[in-house]
Amino acid sequence: MTKGKNILVITYWSIDNALIHTYTLPYLRQIRNCLEKDAKLFLLTLSPPGTLQREYNTVFIKSLANEKIEVINFNYYPFGLRMLLTFLVMFPYLITFSVLKNIRAIHAWCTPGGAIAWPIAKFSGKPLILDSFEPHAESMLEAGAWKKNSFSFRLLFFLEKLQLKLAREVICASEGMIEHSQQVYRIKKSRYFVKPAGVDLEIFNPEKYPRLRPELKLKQNVCVYAGKFGDLYLEREVFDFFKTAYDYWKGEFSVILLTKHSTAEIMAYCAYSGFPYANIYQQFVPHSQVPAYMSLAHFGICTIKPLPSKKFGTPIKNGEYWAMGLPIVIADNISADSAIVRENNIGYVLTDFSSAEYLNAIKEIDRLIRTPQLHTKIRTLAEEKRSFKNSIPVYTTIYATNEVYSSRKE
Repeated sequence: MTKGKNILVITYWSIDNALIHTYTLPYLRQIRNCLEKDAKLFLLTLSPPGTLQREYNTVFIKSLANEKIEVINFNYYPFGLRMLLTFLVMFPYLITFSVLKNIRAIHAWCTPGGAIAWPIAKFSGKPLILDSFEPHAESMLEAGAWKKNSFSFRLLFFLEKLQLKLAREVICASEGMIEHSQQVYRIKKSRYFVKPAGVDLEIFNPEKYPRLRPELKLKQNVCVYAGKFGDLYLEREVFDFFKTAYDYWKGEFSVILLTKHSTAEIMAYCAYSGFPYANIYQQFVPHSQVPAYMSLAHFGICTIKPLPSKKFGTPIKNGEYWAMGLPIVIADNISADSAIVRENNIGYVLTDFSSAEYLNAIKEIDRLIRTPQLHTKIRTLAEEKRSFKNSIPVYTTIYATNEVYSSRKE
């Protein structure tokens, strides 16, 4: 096989998805630095029709081209006939593209991306690299979104096994995923890499942002959450927690909620738990503005459900909270993060979702946010455990040393 120069990167995300900006692009730049000067990265995205025509996406795509990162986009539709027809066009196109464009490797992000990458790598003969490998089919099953005998679960689980078997290199999202994948898929690779989700420590830096609390009319104690509710995330439990905090601080409690959920949806959650919506500052902002709002808070909350498979992922948001020096409230057995919080005394780990446990959490947070140098301690931990620099040796080993061409067999 002729040694290629370029890399085809496969994702299952829209071009304007925050995960492209926070969890893909920073690593693509690291990969790019491992390649020859004239090499390119081709980035596959699946975006709803019309997405690429929006001005901010057009500007973004042009800026990527200047970095020798070229976007290949196909339209995304809810799974059905139109999406099936898209796949029927996309697969032969990308297989041919991989051969004609001097592609060195197919680099897939997460198992949904790996499901697309598997046939492309299989039929083009290019090495497959799995990045951020963590369970997805299992998580959807545990969350109740899929049934064990459903077509969706059986198909993705089957494809997860196929992609793992074919992969030349596997980059796991957590250390525990190595043993878990060996047990679940019954496949053992000769080596694995581990890469927890990194954070841009320059952008997520509390010293960079002015405090705007008076303008936002926030109360004395503030919690921030950026994300969604439902499916793999807690929902009513979070607002019950907010109500406990509101009662404990006698109304002097606000929530900064950065979410795409509608006002009506959030008001319904508030009504159910008895938490006043007036104490929520709700907004949806670009990811670049998230740290400015986080800088106004005293603590954050991680809403990931404590599903068994969530021990093997790596939540990005927790690293962002830590980079901003914020303690967090988190459920038990979430990645390595729950243990990090407990062992370093930088938040509270919920053992259940009861009013009594919420109160225990609030009392501990109340103590922590009044502890001198807490922010410095948490920020230092983020620099150690969530710096993007930690992943450079992974990509250097795979690409800069040309290991992707090795004759090593599994």
